[in-house]
Amino acid sequence: MESSDPRLMIDRADMRPMQIVAVILCIILNALDGFDVLAISFASPGIAAEWHVEHAALGLLLAMELFGMAAGSVLLGHVADRIGRRPTTLLCLAMMAAGMAGAALASSVQMLAVVRLCTGLGIGGMLACINAMAAEYANARNRALAVTLMAAGYPAGAIIGGSIASLLLAHGGWRDIFTFGALATAALLPLAWWLLPESIGFLVRKRPANALARINAALRRLGHESVAALPPAEERHRVAFGELFRPGLLGRTAWLTLAYFAHITTFYFILKWVPKIVVDLGHSPSAAGGVLVWANVGGLSGALLFSLLTRRWSLWRLLGVSLVGSAIMVTCFGHATASLGQLSLAAGAAGFFANAAVVCLYALMAELFPVQLRAGGTGFVIGTGRGGAAIAPVIAGGLFGAGFSLAQVSLCMALGSVIALAALLRLRISARKPALA
Repeated sequence: MESSDPRLMIDRADMRPMQIVAVILCIILNALDGFDVLAISFASPGIAAEWHVEHAALGLLLAMELFGMAAGSVLLGHVADRIGRRPTTLLCLAMMAAGMAGAALASSVQMLAVVRLCTGLGIGGMLACINAMAAEYANARNRALAVTLMAAGYPAGAIIGGSIASLLLAHGGWRDIFTFGALATAALLPLAWWLLPESIGFLVRKRPANALARINAALRRLGHESVAALPPAEERHRVAFGELFRPGLLGRTAWLTLAYFAHITTFYFILKWVPKIVVDLGHSPSAAGGVLVWANVGGLSGALLFSLLTRRWSLWRLLGVSLVGSAIMVTCFGHATASLGQLSLAAGAAGFFANAAVVCLYALMAELFPVQLRAGGTGFVIGTGRGGAAIAPVIAGGLFGAGFSLAQVSLCMALGSVIALAALLRLRISARKPALA
């Protein structure tokens, strides 16, 4: 046995195979988010036809999951900092599996709305947990890479989920999409139970009953040597929601939240409005779906490339490049109306930079929030930011309804990335202050 801080062991040692497996499982779990968001979009025509749902009511139904995700990120992210990342992740998976099954069995639009809200709670909480776990399973050199790869699971899930949903709709109905989602989520529960140990950082700080034995069990599971004793106890205090707003952390919380909220508004303009825009330009719904897939292919490519670049470039530089690129390419999308090929190219480029910025923001959250508040802080930022996702379709719809052209709407929605860049410049000043305990 070694007598050292197990967190430093994880930070300084090479990544072991089981650490890599745990990070990969976090990526797969995040892909469920991408699948679920696109699944409801594919299911919406069938839902509207079966229950004769008007456009306004359908739009509210589509937003219910996003409202649930916002609440789940904040509430369950804080729970994860209190009881642990692993049990909270398992709870969220169970909620998601039940929610997807409930959607398949829903007998009314009201019941489906409630089910989607509950499903969103689980997804939001899980996202906060896996962002923290991906950071804490990785060593110091690969931490940003692990978190950004985890975030890349979202567009990957959207691409794969879109293909699966198309096949299911070709041979069945909209309920089949949710049945598949319930089965896939339930299948991941035993894998998460088996392959995701509790965070070493959480156990060292929280020091539950049999802390040394649990830490050594987690170390062995990840392929590391045991430790002979716990490191000296740190000053402990109750982890409360208000800690995120105490002097020293308030600036980081506020500027990160503003940056994420503003940019996610730009990001979800592309995700939610591309199909409708393409159809309004005279193309078929199937062609519109293809353009949305290209937007997600671009998003996955940007996430993967920028994940690799975190090993050589600072997150601040990568965020600057990606946010500037996002603002430019979302603006260009509004002018790329000459052909379906131009639309696909512009959507892919916008997705590339917009999603690259999202994954870099996840990595920055993991870097700037202290370990005892990492899940709760991430959950608050993501949860509040989901408000930007929810209002993005509403803002764009209002602008279109007021007579704005596609070019004008795209320019207005691109301003979200510009606001995010300004917030991060201010955050950069705060981040240069001494690190918080």
